[in-house]
Amino acid sequence: MRKFKNSGRSVFLYIPLILTGIYLASCGFQPVYGVNKYTATGVETRLEQIEIGGIPNREGQFLRNALIDRFYRNGRPASPLYALDVETIQESKSDLDITKNADATRGQLRLSADFKLTDTRTGEILLQRTALAVTSYNILSSEFTNRVSEQNTRENALNDLARQIELQITLYLKNTQ
Repeated sequence: MRKFKNSGRSVFLYIPLILTGIYLASCGFQPVYGVNKYTATGVETRLEQIEIGGIPNREGQFLRNALIDRFYRNGRPASPLYALDVETIQESKSDLDITKNADATRGQLRLSADFKLTDTRTGEILLQRTALAVTSYNILSSEFTNRVSEQNTRENALNDLARQIELQITLYLKNTQ
């Protein structure tokens, strides 16, 4: 039979871990999604009550479709409580990593969109923010490859804008429950 040396010391190593667990359990963290003892309805049901307005341009259509995919799980609302308006998406491109021959080997794409959430009953603006996505891509010698790479980067940035808009609205709706 082996005796454990310093077994009294190992207990003291677990005390901070146990205290941290107790602190986190008692600090009031609440889940954002789903129903719990603090909320009667989940935020996802309130997201389904948002009417998403049209967004100009092709990028706007892509962003609107991404928002529809994120918000509507059971179809579009018949009588929405909120309206989401997204302004025209602003895009800027810049070249990075300039070589000695003045050729760029990396490109940066910045997309930003102003959005506002409005109460449809009162017309009051509840939330007004700007979402910003910055992504980069490689610039190669093939023009076709560059176009495909830039388009893929643009779609990733638009998906990031949709994620940011959903997050901002979700946090607002969670705090007003």
